[in-house]
Amino acid sequence: MSYAIILVHGKQFRVSEGDIVHVPSFTADPGSIVHFDVMARSHGDGIEIGTPLVDGPAVTGTVVEHGRERKIIVFKKKRKKQYKRTHGHRQNFTAVRIESIGGTGDHSAESSAPAAE
Repeated sequence: MSYAIILVHGKQFRVSEGDIVHVPSFTADPGSIVHFDVMARSHGDGIEIGTPLVDGPAVTGTVVEHGRERKIIVFKKKRKKQYKRTHGHRQNFTAVRIESIGGTGDHSAESSAPAAE
């Protein structure tokens, strides 16, 4: 089973073909094709590790949807001081279905995922 480690907005994800991955949100319409940079790639007989990226083929995926993750509760308290604060946070995400690992390596500006901000 082959897999790749991709870099999206400064975060790394281990993916294989057919996976649906929730990556940090970026601007792309559902159904559009995106290409991701590959940091490492595994194939039948070994592992190829880039410095920092692997040259050649990229990982290709299709945007499935945009959404928000589960709510995270941030609770702050200082004991003996009657201080309590509760705050919630929901992170935006883009769901991407990985179509191929080691595609054409074409990095067109309109279809590639934006670089880390």
